[in-house]
Amino acid sequence: MTALAKPLIDHRGPAFAQLIERITHELRPLFGTAGTVALLGSSGTGGMEAALVSLFSPGDRLLACPVGLFGLRFAEIGRAYGCEVEVLETELGSALDPQRLAERLGADRKRHIDGVLLTHNETSTGVQNDLAALSRVVADHGALTLVDSVSGLGASDVRLDEWGFDAIVGASQKVLAAPPGVAMVALSDRAVERLGTAEVPSFYLNLRKALDFYALGQTPWTPPVSTLFALEMALERYAAEGPENVWRRLAAYAEAIHAGVAALGLTLFSKPGAHSKTVVAINSPAGVDMAAVIRTLREEHGITISGGQEHLRGKIFRIGTMGDLSQTDLLALLSALESTLSRAGLPVKKDAAVRAALDVFLTHDGAQKTDGQRDAQTMAVPT
Repeated sequence: MTALAKPLIDHRGPAFAQLIERITHELRPLFGTAGTVALLGSSGTGGMEAALVSLFSPGDRLLACPVGLFGLRFAEIGRAYGCEVEVLETELGSALDPQRLAERLGADRKRHIDGVLLTHNETSTGVQNDLAALSRVVADHGALTLVDSVSGLGASDVRLDEWGFDAIVGASQKVLAAPPGVAMVALSDRAVERLGTAEVPSFYLNLRKALDFYALGQTPWTPPVSTLFALEMALERYAAEGPENVWRRLAAYAEAIHAGVAALGLTLFSKPGAHSKTVVAINSPAGVDMAAVIRTLREEHGITISGGQEHLRGKIFRIGTMGDLSQTDLLALLSALESTLSRAGLPVKKDAAVRAALDVFLTHDGAQKTDGQRDAQTMAVPT
Protein backbone atom coordinates (compact mmCIF):
# COMPACT_ATOMS: atom_id res chain seq x y z
CA MET A 1 0.00 0.00 0.00
CA THR A 2 2.92 2.31 0.70
CA ALA A 3 4.37 1.56 -2.72
CA LEU A 4 1.01 2.27 -4.36
CA ALA A 5 0.97 5.70 -2.73
CA LYS A 6 4.28 6.81 -4.20
CA PRO A 7 4.11 9.88 -6.49
CA LEU A 8 3.81 8.98 -10.15
CA ILE A 9 6.76 9.28 -12.52
CA ASP A 10 7.10 10.01 -16.23
CA HIS A 11 6.49 6.68 -17.95
CA ARG A 12 8.65 7.86 -20.85
CA GLY A 13 11.53 8.89 -18.61
CA PRO A 14 14.70 7.27 -17.23
CA ALA A 15 13.24 6.46 -13.79
CA PHE A 16 10.54 4.33 -15.40
CA ALA A 17 13.08 2.60 -17.61
CA GLN A 18 15.02 1.65 -14.48
CA LEU A 19 11.81 0.47 -12.77
CA ILE A 20 10.80 -2.00 -15.48
CA GLU A 21 14.39 -3.19 -15.84
CA ARG A 22 14.49 -3.98 -12.11
CA ILE A 23 11.13 -5.75 -12.25
CA THR A 24 12.14 -7.82 -15.28
CA HIS A 25 15.39 -8.79 -13.58
CA GLU A 26 13.47 -10.03 -10.53
CA LEU A 27 10.92 -11.92 -12.63
CA ARG A 28 13.38 -13.98 -14.65
CA PRO A 29 14.20 -16.43 -11.81
CA LEU A 30 10.49 -17.03 -11.18
CA PHE A 31 10.05 -18.07 -14.81
CA GLY A 32 13.30 -20.02 -14.84
CA THR A 33 14.70 -18.05 -17.74
CA ALA A 34 17.68 -15.91 -18.54
CA GLY A 35 15.87 -14.51 -21.54
CA THR A 36 12.91 -12.39 -22.52
CA VAL A 37 10.08 -11.26 -20.25
CA ALA A 38 7.42 -8.87 -21.54
CA LEU A 39 5.30 -6.70 -19.21
CA LEU A 40 1.71 -5.80 -20.10
CA GLY A 41 -0.85 -3.53 -18.50
CA SER A 42 -3.60 -6.16 -18.33
CA SER A 43 -5.08 -9.04 -16.40
CA GLY A 44 -3.69 -12.54 -16.66
CA THR A 45 -6.22 -13.27 -19.38
CA GLY A 46 -4.74 -10.39 -21.35
CA GLY A 47 -1.33 -12.05 -21.04
CA MET A 48 -2.77 -15.33 -22.33
CA GLU A 49 -4.38 -13.56 -25.26
CA ALA A 50 -1.23 -11.58 -26.05
CA ALA A 51 0.87 -14.75 -26.10
CA LEU A 52 -1.53 -16.56 -28.39
CA VAL A 53 -2.19 -13.78 -30.87
CA SER A 54 1.50 -12.88 -31.04
CA LEU A 55 2.61 -16.42 -31.86
CA PHE A 56 -0.10 -17.99 -34.03
CA SER A 57 -2.00 -17.24 -37.22
CA PRO A 58 -5.58 -17.93 -38.35
CA GLY A 59 -5.88 -21.55 -39.39
CA ASP A 60 -3.09 -22.77 -37.11
CA ARG A 61 -4.00 -25.98 -35.31
CA LEU A 62 -3.86 -25.85 -31.53
CA LEU A 63 -4.23 -28.67 -29.03
CA ALA A 64 -5.79 -27.29 -25.84
CA CYS A 65 -5.40 -29.39 -22.69
CA PRO A 66 -7.78 -27.88 -20.13
CA VAL A 67 -8.22 -29.19 -16.60
CA GLY A 68 -10.90 -26.64 -15.79
CA LEU A 69 -12.53 -23.35 -16.69
CA PHE A 70 -9.38 -21.32 -17.35
CA GLY A 71 -7.89 -23.96 -19.61
CA LEU A 72 -11.11 -23.80 -21.62
CA ARG A 73 -10.70 -20.01 -21.76
CA PHE A 74 -7.31 -20.52 -23.43
CA ALA A 75 -9.05 -22.62 -26.07
CA GLU A 76 -11.76 -19.98 -26.53
CA ILE A 77 -9.13 -17.30 -27.13
CA GLY A 78 -7.64 -19.42 -29.90
CA ARG A 79 -11.02 -19.94 -31.57
CA ALA A 80 -11.81 -16.22 -31.32
CA TYR A 81 -8.75 -15.48 -33.48
CA GLY A 82 -9.45 -18.07 -36.16
CA CYS A 83 -7.26 -20.93 -34.97
CA GLU A 84 -8.48 -24.51 -35.25
CA VAL A 85 -8.63 -25.77 -31.68
CA GLU A 86 -8.86 -29.40 -30.61
CA VAL A 87 -9.55 -30.11 -26.95
CA LEU A 88 -7.92 -33.02 -25.12
CA GLU A 89 -10.44 -33.71 -22.37
CA THR A 90 -9.47 -34.47 -18.77
CA GLU A 91 -11.89 -35.45 -16.00
CA LEU A 92 -12.50 -32.48 -13.73
CA GLY A 93 -10.46 -32.77 -10.56
CA SER A 94 -7.68 -34.67 -12.31
CA ALA A 95 -4.39 -33.41 -13.65
CA LEU A 96 -3.49 -33.81 -17.32
CA ASP A 97 -2.07 -37.30 -17.88
CA PRO A 98 1.31 -36.98 -19.65
CA GLN A 99 0.77 -40.39 -21.26
CA ARG A 100 -2.53 -39.30 -22.85
CA LEU A 101 -0.87 -36.17 -24.16
CA ALA A 102 2.04 -38.25 -25.49
CA GLU A 103 -0.36 -40.59 -27.29
CA ARG A 104 -2.22 -37.70 -28.96
CA LEU A 105 0.95 -35.94 -30.03
CA GLY A 106 2.49 -39.22 -31.14
CA ALA A 107 -0.47 -39.80 -33.44
CA ASP A 108 0.26 -36.46 -35.13
CA ARG A 109 2.94 -37.99 -37.35
CA LYS A 110 2.68 -35.26 -39.98
CA ARG A 111 3.06 -32.54 -37.34
CA HIS A 112 -0.24 -30.82 -38.13
CA ILE A 113 -0.49 -29.52 -34.56
CA ASP A 114 1.18 -26.10 -34.44
CA GLY A 115 0.72 -25.33 -30.77
CA VAL A 116 -0.11 -26.86 -27.38
CA LEU A 117 -1.97 -24.90 -24.68
CA LEU A 118 -1.30 -26.00 -21.10
CA THR A 119 -2.41 -24.87 -17.65
CA HIS A 120 0.05 -24.93 -14.77
CA ASN A 121 -2.44 -24.38 -11.95
CA GLU A 122 -6.23 -24.41 -12.36
CA THR A 123 -8.06 -22.39 -9.73
CA SER A 124 -11.54 -23.54 -10.77
CA THR A 125 -10.79 -27.16 -9.80
CA GLY A 126 -7.87 -26.85 -7.36
CA VAL A 127 -5.61 -28.85 -9.68
CA GLN A 128 -1.92 -28.46 -10.46
CA ASN A 129 -0.27 -30.08 -13.48
CA ASP A 130 3.23 -31.55 -13.47
CA LEU A 131 4.93 -29.17 -15.89
CA ALA A 132 8.23 -31.03 -15.83
CA ALA A 133 6.58 -34.26 -16.98
CA LEU A 134 4.49 -32.48 -19.62
CA SER A 135 7.53 -30.65 -20.95
CA ARG A 136 9.23 -33.92 -21.88
CA VAL A 137 6.17 -34.96 -23.88
CA VAL A 138 5.77 -31.78 -25.90
CA ALA A 139 9.52 -31.51 -26.54
CA ASP A 140 9.38 -34.74 -28.56
CA HIS A 141 6.72 -33.25 -30.84
CA GLY A 142 8.15 -29.78 -31.37
CA ALA A 143 4.94 -27.73 -31.32
CA LEU A 144 5.05 -24.27 -29.77
CA THR A 145 3.89 -24.66 -26.18
CA LEU A 146 2.12 -21.93 -24.21
CA VAL A 147 1.53 -22.24 -20.46
CA ASP A 148 -0.98 -20.37 -18.33
CA SER A 149 0.78 -20.05 -14.97
CA VAL A 150 -1.27 -17.10 -13.73
CA SER A 151 -2.07 -18.79 -10.39
CA GLY A 152 0.99 -21.03 -10.33
CA LEU A 153 3.95 -18.76 -10.95
CA GLY A 154 5.97 -18.38 -7.76
CA ALA A 155 4.25 -21.25 -5.95
CA SER A 156 6.56 -23.98 -7.24
CA ASP A 157 9.59 -24.49 -9.41
CA VAL A 158 9.23 -23.27 -13.02
CA ARG A 159 12.01 -23.68 -15.58
CA LEU A 160 11.13 -22.25 -18.97
CA ASP A 161 14.64 -22.54 -20.39
CA GLU A 162 15.32 -26.05 -19.12
CA TRP A 163 11.89 -27.46 -19.89
CA GLY A 164 11.69 -25.94 -23.36
CA PHE A 165 8.35 -24.13 -23.15
CA ASP A 166 7.86 -21.22 -25.54
CA ALA A 167 5.67 -18.89 -23.46
CA ILE A 168 4.65 -18.82 -19.81
CA VAL A 169 2.09 -16.29 -18.60
CA GLY A 170 1.90 -14.89 -15.06
CA ALA A 171 0.09 -12.04 -13.32
CA SER A 172 0.74 -9.61 -10.49
CA GLN A 173 -2.18 -10.44 -8.18
CA LYS A 174 -1.79 -14.14 -7.41
CA VAL A 175 1.19 -15.67 -5.57
CA LEU A 176 3.08 -12.37 -5.61
CA ALA A 177 0.09 -10.69 -3.94
CA ALA A 178 0.44 -7.33 -5.66
CA PRO A 179 -2.70 -5.58 -6.95
CA PRO A 180 -4.11 -6.82 -10.27
CA GLY A 181 -3.27 -5.02 -13.48
CA VAL A 182 0.08 -6.35 -14.71
CA ALA A 183 0.57 -9.50 -16.78
CA MET A 184 4.00 -10.85 -17.61
CA VAL A 185 4.95 -13.22 -20.42
CA ALA A 186 8.26 -15.06 -20.55
CA LEU A 187 9.32 -16.14 -24.03
CA SER A 188 11.80 -18.63 -25.45
CA ASP A 189 14.23 -17.56 -28.16
CA ARG A 190 12.15 -19.55 -30.66
CA ALA A 191 9.03 -17.66 -29.60
CA VAL A 192 10.76 -14.29 -29.95
CA GLU A 193 11.76 -15.20 -33.50
CA ARG A 194 8.17 -16.26 -34.22
CA LEU A 195 6.73 -12.88 -33.16
CA GLY A 196 7.42 -11.38 -36.55
CA THR A 197 5.58 -14.09 -38.51
CA ALA A 198 2.21 -14.43 -36.73
CA GLU A 199 -0.68 -13.13 -38.82
CA VAL A 200 -3.40 -12.76 -36.19
CA PRO A 201 -4.31 -9.07 -36.16
CA SER A 202 -3.50 -7.49 -32.82
CA PHE A 203 -2.86 -3.96 -31.65
CA TYR A 204 -2.87 -3.45 -27.88
CA LEU A 205 -2.03 -7.03 -26.84
CA ASN A 206 1.04 -7.28 -29.03
CA LEU A 207 4.23 -8.77 -27.62
CA ARG A 208 6.39 -7.56 -30.50
CA LYS A 209 5.44 -3.98 -29.69
CA ALA A 210 5.98 -4.62 -25.98
CA LEU A 211 9.53 -5.86 -26.59
CA ASP A 212 10.35 -3.08 -29.05
CA PHE A 213 9.35 -0.45 -26.50
CA TYR A 214 11.08 -2.31 -23.66
CA ALA A 215 14.33 -1.83 -25.57
CA LEU A 216 13.64 1.92 -25.22
CA GLY A 217 12.88 1.61 -21.50
CA GLN A 218 9.16 2.10 -22.11
CA THR A 219 5.87 0.35 -22.74
CA PRO A 220 3.84 0.87 -25.93
CA TRP A 221 0.83 2.22 -24.05
CA THR A 222 0.32 4.10 -20.79
CA PRO A 223 1.31 1.58 -18.08
CA PRO A 224 -0.24 1.06 -14.62
CA VAL A 225 2.66 2.85 -12.93
CA SER A 226 1.36 2.53 -9.35
CA THR A 227 0.75 -1.19 -9.77
CA LEU A 228 4.30 -1.57 -11.07
CA PHE A 229 5.56 0.16 -7.92
CA ALA A 230 3.59 -2.36 -5.86
CA LEU A 231 4.79 -5.28 -8.00
CA GLU A 232 8.41 -4.30 -7.42
CA MET A 233 7.78 -4.25 -3.67
CA ALA A 234 6.03 -7.63 -3.87
CA LEU A 235 9.00 -9.10 -5.74
CA GLU A 236 11.37 -7.72 -3.10
CA ARG A 237 9.31 -9.38 -0.37
CA TYR A 238 9.23 -12.64 -2.32
CA ALA A 239 13.01 -12.60 -2.76
CA ALA A 240 13.55 -11.76 0.92
CA GLU A 241 11.49 -14.76 2.01
CA GLY A 242 13.18 -16.97 -0.58
CA PRO A 243 11.45 -19.01 -3.31
CA GLU A 244 11.82 -22.36 -1.57
CA ASN A 245 10.46 -20.93 1.66
CA VAL A 246 7.45 -19.57 -0.23
CA TRP A 247 6.88 -22.97 -1.84
CA ARG A 248 7.03 -24.70 1.54
CA ARG A 249 4.74 -22.13 3.15
CA LEU A 250 2.06 -22.49 0.48
CA ALA A 251 2.36 -26.28 0.59
CA ALA A 252 1.95 -26.22 4.37
CA TYR A 253 -1.10 -23.97 4.14
CA ALA A 254 -2.70 -26.27 1.58
CA GLU A 255 -1.91 -29.36 3.67
CA ALA A 256 -3.35 -27.70 6.76
CA ILE A 257 -6.58 -26.94 4.90
CA HIS A 258 -6.67 -30.55 3.63
CA ALA A 259 -6.32 -31.84 7.18
CA GLY A 260 -8.83 -29.37 8.60
CA VAL A 261 -11.63 -30.09 6.14
CA ALA A 262 -10.99 -33.84 6.41
CA ALA A 263 -11.50 -33.53 10.16
CA LEU A 264 -14.89 -31.98 9.37
CA GLY A 265 -15.78 -35.02 7.29
CA LEU A 266 -15.37 -33.22 3.96
CA THR A 267 -13.53 -34.46 0.88
CA LEU A 268 -11.31 -32.77 -1.68
CA PHE A 269 -12.50 -32.29 -5.23
CA SER A 270 -9.00 -32.61 -6.69
CA LYS A 271 -7.65 -36.13 -7.03
CA PRO A 272 -4.58 -37.44 -5.18
CA GLY A 273 -1.40 -36.33 -6.91
CA ALA A 274 -3.17 -33.38 -8.55
CA HIS A 275 -3.65 -31.01 -5.60
CA SER A 276 -2.90 -27.33 -6.13
CA LYS A 277 -0.78 -25.51 -3.57
CA THR A 278 -2.57 -22.20 -4.10
CA VAL A 279 -6.27 -23.11 -4.20
CA VAL A 280 -7.95 -26.00 -2.38
CA ALA A 281 -11.22 -27.22 -3.93
CA ILE A 282 -13.56 -29.08 -1.56
CA ASN A 283 -16.75 -31.00 -2.31
CA SER A 284 -19.80 -29.28 -0.85
CA PRO A 285 -21.41 -31.36 1.90
CA ALA A 286 -24.79 -32.86 1.03
CA GLY A 287 -27.75 -30.95 2.37
CA VAL A 288 -25.81 -27.78 3.15
CA ASP A 289 -26.43 -24.50 1.31
CA MET A 290 -22.79 -23.52 0.69
CA ALA A 291 -23.80 -20.16 -0.79
CA ALA A 292 -25.31 -19.30 2.59
CA VAL A 293 -22.21 -20.59 4.40
CA ILE A 294 -19.94 -18.47 2.22
CA ARG A 295 -22.15 -15.43 2.83
CA THR A 296 -22.07 -15.99 6.61
CA LEU A 297 -18.29 -16.32 6.62
CA ARG A 298 -18.00 -13.01 4.77
CA GLU A 299 -20.63 -11.03 6.66
CA GLU A 300 -20.15 -12.34 10.22
CA HIS A 301 -16.47 -13.31 10.27
CA GLY A 302 -14.86 -11.07 7.65
CA ILE A 303 -13.50 -14.12 5.81
CA THR A 304 -13.84 -14.56 2.07
CA ILE A 305 -13.79 -17.92 0.30
CA SER A 306 -15.32 -18.86 -3.06
CA GLY A 307 -17.88 -21.26 -4.41
CA GLY A 308 -17.62 -23.25 -7.61
CA GLN A 309 -17.79 -21.62 -11.02
CA GLU A 310 -20.25 -22.33 -13.82
CA HIS A 311 -20.94 -26.10 -13.98
CA LEU A 312 -19.33 -26.59 -10.53
CA ARG A 313 -21.49 -23.91 -8.89
CA GLY A 314 -23.01 -25.36 -5.72
CA LYS A 315 -20.92 -28.52 -6.00
CA ILE A 316 -17.63 -27.32 -4.56
CA PHE A 317 -16.16 -24.45 -2.58
CA ARG A 318 -12.60 -23.14 -2.74
CA ILE A 319 -10.06 -21.75 -0.28
CA GLY A 320 -6.96 -19.87 -1.43
CA THR A 321 -3.54 -19.89 0.22
CA MET A 322 -2.16 -16.89 -1.68
CA GLY A 323 -1.77 -13.40 -0.28
CA ASP A 324 -0.51 -12.02 3.01
CA LEU A 325 -1.88 -14.83 5.14
CA SER A 326 -0.67 -16.11 8.48
CA GLN A 327 -1.22 -19.45 10.14
CA THR A 328 -3.56 -17.61 12.50
CA ASP A 329 -5.69 -16.48 9.57
CA LEU A 330 -6.12 -20.04 8.33
CA LEU A 331 -6.86 -21.39 11.79
CA ALA A 332 -9.48 -18.66 12.23
CA LEU A 333 -10.98 -19.63 8.88
CA LEU A 334 -11.24 -23.30 9.84
CA SER A 335 -12.77 -22.43 13.21
CA ALA A 336 -15.34 -20.16 11.56
CA LEU A 337 -16.05 -22.74 8.86
CA GLU A 338 -16.61 -25.42 11.51
CA SER A 339 -18.97 -23.16 13.45
CA THR A 340 -20.91 -22.10 10.36
CA LEU A 341 -21.26 -25.64 9.03
CA SER A 342 -22.46 -26.78 12.44
CA ARG A 343 -25.13 -24.08 12.44
CA ALA A 344 -26.11 -25.25 8.95
CA GLY A 345 -26.83 -28.72 10.33
CA LEU A 346 -23.62 -30.60 9.55
CA PRO A 347 -22.49 -32.80 12.45
CA VAL A 348 -18.92 -31.84 13.27
CA LYS A 349 -16.54 -32.55 16.14
CA LYS A 350 -15.72 -29.41 18.09
CA ASP A 351 -12.27 -27.93 17.36
CA ALA A 352 -11.36 -30.91 15.15
CA ALA A 353 -10.45 -28.79 12.13
CA VAL A 354 -8.18 -26.42 14.03
CA ARG A 355 -6.42 -29.26 15.86
CA ALA A 356 -5.78 -31.11 12.59
CA ALA A 357 -4.39 -27.99 10.94
CA LEU A 358 -2.21 -27.21 13.95
CA ASP A 359 -0.68 -30.68 13.73
CA VAL A 360 0.36 -29.88 10.15
CA PHE A 361 1.85 -26.52 11.08
CA LEU A 362 3.77 -27.97 14.01
CA THR A 363 5.40 -30.62 11.86
CA HIS A 364 5.91 -28.71 8.61
CA ASP A 365 9.39 -27.20 8.46
CA GLY A 366 8.55 -24.50 5.95
CA ALA A 367 5.49 -23.03 7.63
CA GLN A 368 6.83 -21.40 10.77
CA LYS A 369 5.66 -17.79 10.53
CA THR A 370 4.73 -15.71 13.56
CA ASP A 371 1.91 -13.22 13.63
CA GLY A 372 4.51 -10.46 13.94
CA GLN A 373 6.16 -11.54 10.70
CA ARG A 374 2.91 -11.76 8.74
CA ASP A 375 0.57 -9.29 10.42
CA ALA A 376 -2.66 -9.57 8.43
CA GLN A 377 -4.96 -6.62 9.12
CA THR A 378 -8.03 -8.57 7.98
CA MET A 379 -8.65 -12.24 7.53
CA ALA A 380 -9.09 -12.68 3.80
CA VAL A 381 -8.62 -15.90 1.87
CA PRO A 382 -8.45 -14.84 -1.79
CA THR A 383 -9.41 -17.12 -4.63
